[in-house]
Amino acid sequence: MMAYIIRRILYGIPILIGVNIITFMLFFVVNSPDDMARMHLGMKRVAPEAIEKWKQEHGYDKPLLYNAAASGTASLTDTIFFEKSIKLFQFEFGSSDSGRDIGYDISQRMWPSLAIAVPTLIVGLAINITFALLIAFFRATYIDYWSVVLCVVMMSISTLFYIIGGQYVVSKLLHLVPISGYDTGMSAVKFLILPVIIGVIGGIGSGTRWYRTLFLEEINKDYVRTARSKGLSENRVLFQHVLKNAMIPILTGVVVILPLLFMGSLITENFFGIPGLGSYTIEAINRQDFAIVRSMVFLGSVLYILGLILTDISYTLVDPRVRLS
Repeated sequence: MMAYIIRRILYGIPILIGVNIITFMLFFVVNSPDDMARMHLGMKRVAPEAIEKWKQEHGYDKPLLYNAAASGTASLTDTIFFEKSIKLFQFEFGSSDSGRDIGYDISQRMWPSLAIAVPTLIVGLAINITFALLIAFFRATYIDYWSVVLCVVMMSISTLFYIIGGQYVVSKLLHLVPISGYDTGMSAVKFLILPVIIGVIGGIGSGTRWYRTLFLEEINKDYVRTARSKGLSENRVLFQHVLKNAMIPILTGVVVILPLLFMGSLITENFFGIPGLGSYTIEAINRQDFAIVRSMVFLGSVLYILGLILTDISYTLVDPRVRLS
């Protein structure tokens, strides 16, 4: 097990390097360090001396990927890419281009993101599994058919429709909760109710359809036919046997997204004014703050790789037939 974990971590290093290179190249295809300096200095006509000073202060005064003026390994290490990247692999995010401590911002903004993501995951999981079990119970009937149609329709509707429609109906017409904003402590609950509800509703279509597929696959297996031949009721077969065995792929699927929960939702946080990591990333993109964008992409990649490793480990725990070597 330990050898497998170490091997997977080592496999993840080239992936992180590749993601880092792609992010770096995509950003600087659009902007040069000079463009970034002009944007952050906020002037239409900026003196060349001011641009060079800003680049030196923020570490953008060196070549991007290759330093032709240097010799040996310094031609690769004495570059913007290497100096910015090596700190990321040490989880030292440094300061943003506007001078803020990125590590501190992440530690503060992760909590609003978690406040939305965790309830959405738990409530959504319970509702989706319940609906999927009911549809599987009425399989091959009109209830099953029209439920699948409804799920496909809900999957086809954009998240923006749910957000804008929910804000208009619940907040503007009914005045039940604030339309946007955030507060600390228990006062934050009134700002989180609507985003959580919309997050759950937006995921019902895809979630229910997927869980329905899992349950129907289990229903056709031999152990279910054996249970029925012993005289067990359909309810007992479905809720005790089918659900128990279908929890293996369900749990492993949930584990992979657990590390990504605190990354936040880009669209939801931005529309509801939640100061989480999702809105933090959007704001950084709008400001063209390369340090924040790169840090968030790197952190997201690390968490995704961690989620895949946890998924493999959890699979061995819930399914004793599988062992990692």
